[in-house]
Amino acid sequence: MKTVRLSIPGWIAAGVAGLLAVSVGAAESVTNAPSLDSHLEPFRPLLNNTWRGPCKNTRSEKPIVDIARWERALNGRAIRTLHSINDGSYGGETLFMWNEEKKAVTFHYFTTAGFTTTGTVRFEDGKILTHEIVSGNSGGTSEVKSVCQIRPDGVFVVRAEHLKNGKWEPGRETEYREDPTAKVIFR
Repeated sequence: MKTVRLSIPGWIAAGVAGLLAVSVGAAESVTNAPSLDSHLEPFRPLLNNTWRGPCKNTRSEKPIVDIARWERALNGRAIRTLHSINDGSYGGETLFMWNEEKKAVTFHYFTTAGFTTTGTVRFEDGKILTHEIVSGNSGGTSEVKSVCQIRPDGVFVVRAEHLKNGKWEPGRETEYREDPTAKVIFR
């Protein structure tokens, strides 16, 4: 049986620990996969994996390498990603959730650079399509669109474009491969 750790006062935890253990055990016996909001199911192949991806078209002498970790969050009601570039020189955290009011998967992205984004996700023809609005100082970028896809060879490809100073420009293109030894680093 799986141990459940809660950060709530001990007297409350003691009273409900038995009920939670029974509930978790029963839920796991029904299915091998942890529960996930049905709207988030297209993300499932990415979950519980760490992905390493060198960015194509790097303009610097030192290649840009992104490490991303995808996890189930909030009892399957959300998905959380953490990522860092070049051992923590930049990074961010994203939380994806179904938004009943918008009838869409939405997300919030927080960065170590101090800007944030909010966006929506569509799933279409095996692809993950995102559109986000940038808030804060992001060097002139006000919107980002991405097309993401897991190819048959297991490579997760992300292609982005940025609306910068009123003009759409190609953004980064990254091909991620699973790498269980890679670590997301924040400084």
